[in-house]
Amino acid sequence: MSTASRLPQFAGRLTSRLPRTVDARVRRLAVASLVGQTLLIVTGGAVRLTASGLGCPTWPRCTDTSLVNTPEMGIHGFIEFGNRLLTFALAAVAVLMLVYLWNLRRERRDLFLLALGLLASIPAQAVIGGITVLTNLNPWVVGMHFLVSMALVVIATLLVNRAYGRTGRFSSTALPALPGVLRPVASAVALFSALAVMLGVVVTGSGPHAGDANAPRNGLDWDLFSHIHAVPAYLITAGTLFALVIVFARRVQGPYRTATLLLLGITLLQAVIGFTQYYNGIPALLVGAHMLAAALLMSAATNAWDLARSSPVATR
Repeated sequence: MSTASRLPQFAGRLTSRLPRTVDARVRRLAVASLVGQTLLIVTGGAVRLTASGLGCPTWPRCTDTSLVNTPEMGIHGFIEFGNRLLTFALAAVAVLMLVYLWNLRRERRDLFLLALGLLASIPAQAVIGGITVLTNLNPWVVGMHFLVSMALVVIATLLVNRAYGRTGRFSSTALPALPGVLRPVASAVALFSALAVMLGVVVTGSGPHAGDANAPRNGLDWDLFSHIHAVPAYLITAGTLFALVIVFARRVQGPYRTATLLLLGITLLQAVIGFTQYYNGIPALLVGAHMLAAALLMSAATNAWDLARSSPVATR
């Protein structure tokens, strides 16, 4: 039997072993995607905060003669190459997710497209990362790199919710009805969260942690934009508190109540970190914590919005 004739048989045996329902393997990969995207933001922050942004001074290679970092490059090369390496791990998770969803690609098109979006982002992020290095860490390009990572956290959060049947057309969870006002409130909080992240990029581009001693800054007034950045943060807090008042007043139970409490907790934590770093000279460790909390905030706001839009509206 020729090799060409064996291929369909091999493909048939492979697909027969793949899931025909959303099982624990698919759910674990969805969670791995969300954790990995969040970790990528943390490691990207470590690159910048340790002045390792040019630890690999070229792209796509780490040096002109090596694909990987060399001992002579020291800790900066190790940190920068480690961040690049994590991208390959995320690509592997995304590919595996698509493989496991192959038999479900039509029935669960929602999951398949979300996983495909995560995979498609890998080369896009690689290209933006390369431009970042080749432009000597231009703050606007660095900011774009971060914003794409945040968008991937949003996609990964939706993927987890769909995989666990919490939201979407194939929801297996009977969500309680919510007061109609909570849908626009949840949408506004998610929008303010995205705005806070975008303004945070502007603040970062004008601040001291450039990723390298010779990297350019955007030339904007850091103190002024720090205060502007705080405005959507106040609105997030106000919107979340308003939602909780409605939740408790109407005795709403279930996932949305939990999601809103979690969102408030992360929002307050982010506020404490933000104020502490502002009044203490912006120490690198707190900036890193602020970046991690921003990713958690974006995920929590997405989760609350997704639950609100998937829940039925109360008639009274």
